[in-house]
Amino acid sequence: MTGIVVTVAAPVEAVWDALRDKEKIRHWHGWEYEGPQGGLEEEIDLIYFTETSEDGTTLTLGNGDEFVVEPVEGGSRITLTRAPKGANPDWDAYYDDVTEGWITFLHQLRFAVERHPGEPRRTLFYSGNGTINPITELGIPTDVLALPDATVKADTFYTSDHQVGIEVDAWGNGLLVLSHIPPGDLKPEGATMAVLSLYGDVDRDEVDARWRAWWLERYPKGLEMFD
Repeated sequence: MTGIVVTVAAPVEAVWDALRDKEKIRHWHGWEYEGPQGGLEEEIDLIYFTETSEDGTTLTLGNGDEFVVEPVEGGSRITLTRAPKGANPDWDAYYDDVTEGWITFLHQLRFAVERHPGEPRRTLFYSGNGTINPITELGIPTDVLALPDATVKADTFYTSDHQVGIEVDAWGNGLLVLSHIPPGDLKPEGATMAVLSLYGDVDRDEVDARWRAWWLERYPKGLEMFD
């Protein structure tokens, strides 16, 4: 089984509330979208409120993934234990993708609770494939980051094997998550992703226009997600 551990500088009650209040889940889970089967609202209902169970501050999802929130010095620790492969054979092919998604989401939860408690966000999402790594393409790590829409002081919020999260003051103290998995046996074309979380009165359309142009220049197959 795979485990993900994230420590949040907030009380257990605040972290648990972020996991169980439907509106607050919107502040960190995933990104805004609408599709033929619904959008973010429906996804939240399916994952967090369908065939789930609670025991104190332990939440077990319908697919067997389990969250445990417990107090630690300076705040709370979230431990997410993935259900083992084979529990749902239809999803085994996506197991590693889901794990990467949870790494993103739990750090977005930490960011929301620590930096913007109770505050809504707007989001932008981009994906693509190929050998270009957006993390190195943008020159991360660096003290000053030249993004497609702004030049900002680069404060790293988190890093993992395939991801980096950067605080972006130009987005109302927002968060940029970049992920890159190079081409390999499991992903012959690789997988690349960006999630932008924006706060306050930031012009989402303007940010999107600049990022869209930058992204599609490097990941032309990403064009389909804008159609």
